[in-house]
Amino acid sequence: MKDNTDKSESRSVQLRVSEIFHSIQGEASTVGQPTVFVRLTGCPLRCRYCDTEYAFTGGELRRVQDVVAEVAGFSTRHVCVTGGEPLAQPACRALLTDLCNAGFVVSLETSGALDIGGVDRRVVVVMDIKTPSSAESHRNRAENLTLLKATDQLKFVIGDRADYDWAREQLVSGRLAERCAVLFSPAWGRLEPRLLAEWILADRLPVCFQVQLHKYLWGEERGH
Repeated sequence: MKDNTDKSESRSVQLRVSEIFHSIQGEASTVGQPTVFVRLTGCPLRCRYCDTEYAFTGGELRRVQDVVAEVAGFSTRHVCVTGGEPLAQPACRALLTDLCNAGFVVSLETSGALDIGGVDRRVVVVMDIKTPSSAESHRNRAENLTLLKATDQLKFVIGDRADYDWAREQLVSGRLAERCAVLFSPAWGRLEPRLLAEWILADRLPVCFQVQLHKYLWGEERGH
């Protein structure tokens, strides 16, 4: 992997990392691609359907340059920076830029509750819009919608019919599908995937149905 990273101050900046692992991307536009995941520690939200509560605390302080070096050791083109909420750590932006400079195809999974301004434009932002069953829908930051690129993606995690109806209204009233790709995903263990697929088809919604592929492969096992 070619490394064009500048000898900049960002290389010595530290961030708290929960885990780094190599797996199959289970979501978004690169689903199925071998991907290195960098999971950062900490999150200001407490979604009811969260499946990574272990990343709220703990982790290890790592220099950005060391994280990039470890990612390069997997010889994999795709990298996903996730959490927790990765943007809760200011050094996340430096990590994203250095990964892009190193030649990786980089995506960022973010809750949408924090400002995505200043994220390197080469990064594919996969941003949640929190549904009512998350108990965090009041944290959605509307200003972020204006910052999305055509290559970014919006994700709704649907826990029940009320979530679906709410998400459909947001999709239509905000003309979200005109901004970027929109993903509807059933909350793991809360909504039968077939139901969500049937609702989408019945309403002719211009969204991409997705399931968490990694959950079907490895269940709740960490490191996948």
